[in-house]
Amino acid sequence: MNPDSTIRRRMLVIVNPYATTVSDRLKNLVIYALQGRFEVEVEATESQDHAIEIGREARDGDYDIVVAFGGDGTINEVVNGLAGTDIPVSFLPGGNTNVVCRSLGIPNDVVDATEHLLSLADDFNPRRIDLGMVDSRYFVFSCGAGIDASVVKRVDAKPKLKAKAGPWFYSWAALSAYMRSYMRNPVRLEVESGGRTVQGVTVLAQNSDPFTYFANQPIHVCSNVAIDDGALGMLVLKRANQFDAMSVIPRLLSNRLAAAKHSQVEAFEKFDVAQLRSLSTDDEGEIRRFPVQVDGDFIGTREQVTLKAAPRALSIVA
Repeated sequence: MNPDSTIRRRMLVIVNPYATTVSDRLKNLVIYALQGRFEVEVEATESQDHAIEIGREARDGDYDIVVAFGGDGTINEVVNGLAGTDIPVSFLPGGNTNVVCRSLGIPNDVVDATEHLLSLADDFNPRRIDLGMVDSRYFVFSCGAGIDASVVKRVDAKPKLKAKAGPWFYSWAALSAYMRSYMRNPVRLEVESGGRTVQGVTVLAQNSDPFTYFANQPIHVCSNVAIDDGALGMLVLKRANQFDAMSVIPRLLSNRLAAAKHSQVEAFEKFDVAQLRSLSTDDEGEIRRFPVQVDGDFIGTREQVTLKAAPRALSIVA
């Protein structure tokens, strides 16, 4: 018998009961299965950012592993509660897209992902991965400012449609945001990193590849990005008009055409820090704020932000 098979590690499962695919029945089945190999405690989130608070409290809970069970937003919050500690985090998919799980090779089906996690009880080898940061907020795979974040804001405002329509609702929101806002009067952004300064209307920063998925199709934004290379990648869309949109989008969906090669795109590869600020003002002369999203969740508007890499900031089991 494997000597490790008798070890029952302490596990905290932080579950978002409102996530797209998380039902009470499914949650109970997952917890019951995990109890076969772990000493399991469960905490359910009750509101936005609650998982951050639970994650911070878990630092003093003597847990061997903390599991985020929900969509990418739940994962982001748990990560923000535990980044910088030695407590390993793992993930169970409960959302529409589940970018983090798919990027790390965790099955996108929660039953298969639970079996995968159970198999790791006998092969418990935590490893460290990088994170990105926008000011004090960590992100696992992506951060966006401008049209990307406007889309996320519109989607987050209608959670029922988000859950029901998935990527097609994102498509409608993207077209709506583009036609109503960025084609007419975009916020101008200035981006500075490594001595280079670029102006544009949208910034996409990436800690891992892909940036996201459209159904089962990976969306590739930056090239040469890895979750353990100690750096971030970033693209800046310099202007927004109908022609640019129609020519950039196929590149995002293609494995052959690089978005970074588009004439209206400026790429920053392997950067560790960047400054973003608004150059636009309103009719009263006040600085216009731009929307920001992390890991597919809208986190508000800003006049300026700092993007930076956080190498080896998170311990994971995956």
